Amino acid sequence: MNLLFVVPYVPTLIRVRPYNLVRFLAQHGHRLTLATLWETDEERCALAEFESLGIEIVAAPLTRNRKLLNLAAALPSTRPLQANFCWQPKLAAKLSALVAARNFDAIHVEHLRGSRYALHLKHKAQDAKRKTSIIWDSVDSITHLFEQAARRSQSAKGKLMTAFELPRTRRHEGWLAAQFDHVLVTSPTDRAALEAISPHRAPITVLPNGVDLNYFTPCEGAPREPDALVFSGKMSYHANITAALHLVNDIMPRVWAQKPHIRLWIVGKDPADEVRALEARHPEQVKVTGAVPDMRAYLQSAAIAVVPVVYGAGIQNKVLEAMSCATPVVTSARTVTSLQPGYEHAACVADGPEAFAHHVLCLLDDPSLRARLGTAGRRYVEMHHDWNVIVDRLAGIYEEVMHQK
Repeated sequence: MNLLFVVPYVPTLIRVRPYNLVRFLAQHGHRLTLATLWETDEERCALAEFESLGIEIVAAPLTRNRKLLNLAAALPSTRPLQANFCWQPKLAAKLSALVAARNFDAIHVEHLRGSRYALHLKHKAQDAKRKTSIIWDSVDSITHLFEQAARRSQSAKGKLMTAFELPRTRRHEGWLAAQFDHVLVTSPTDRAALEAISPHRAPITVLPNGVDLNYFTPCEGAPREPDALVFSGKMSYHANITAALHLVNDIMPRVWAQKPHIRLWIVGKDPADEVRALEARHPEQVKVTGAVPDMRAYLQSAAIAVVPVVYGAGIQNKVLEAMSCATPVVTSARTVTSLQPGYEHAACVADGPEAFAHHVLCLLDDPSLRARLGTAGRRYVEMHHDWNVIVDRLAGIYEEVMHQK
């Protein structure tokens, strides 16, 4: 198939879903044009990886001034800030030319931040009398995420953003779900959330995230550090900030009361001030790394991955990546609602600081249990989260939508 894939940010290892969907679609023989925005020279250079796979790149810069203009333009409107944040007229003009010149089999546009491009392309395709299918990959329901953040966020930034954005997002996201030929989400919970706010909508399909099984692998023969825990993710994201604060303030004191030597690694780029302060308060027990060259080094060497997510949406990639590295996982119940049956044997699930700490302590005391759980986690992702299988499902969705046009 000839596909146009629009992502409002450069796909990278951190932006797991578009990074792998684009790469694996190309590897499966589809012709790909990737349209995206870059903000740094590093991101611009990262596009060379996709070109090496034979993917055509259409890109434009998204500068700080452009983002400020976008936010200012959205303020007096009813559109959510996120829906305007990544608008770049230069990229829109390039997309208009592409659609006028070529007949794509399907156009895949990711996220609420990319939705304005999807609407733009819909109108341009109609003007060019193209019957091109447009699939909007919502990824998560941002309305569902903000509703949780309003109740549970411990981030001042998160609470402020939620208060302003939630009413706008609920209206706009519900409307968007009816504008395209098909909608994708990563979990049944997000599908139900979109269905609740969009009574007259396009078909919504759950397409879960996968994990690169060849990249995130166990480090055979290398010993793990038996007193190290790891929590990973982008540490400027409000849900991760809240999880990190909950972990250190509510859960770890119960672990340290019995095992004061246990160390916690908080690994991920752009840690917020609240997260950095955790290391300052517990310098011997907490390490906040910031950005690291390779997340695998921490996942492969930690005794346990801890994921005490208080609120969130979609699939927690940090859970899948830890499982793929055969690292035993202790996580909260809301992270497993997006997983397939069988996860019960692949992770310890607990809510509440006492129960969570109990599972961590039990695993720390039992190396054989850690090994069994790690093996089960690896087996689970091999069965349910192989990108090759997921991309074949996505290609089937494209074909189904094409035949309905």
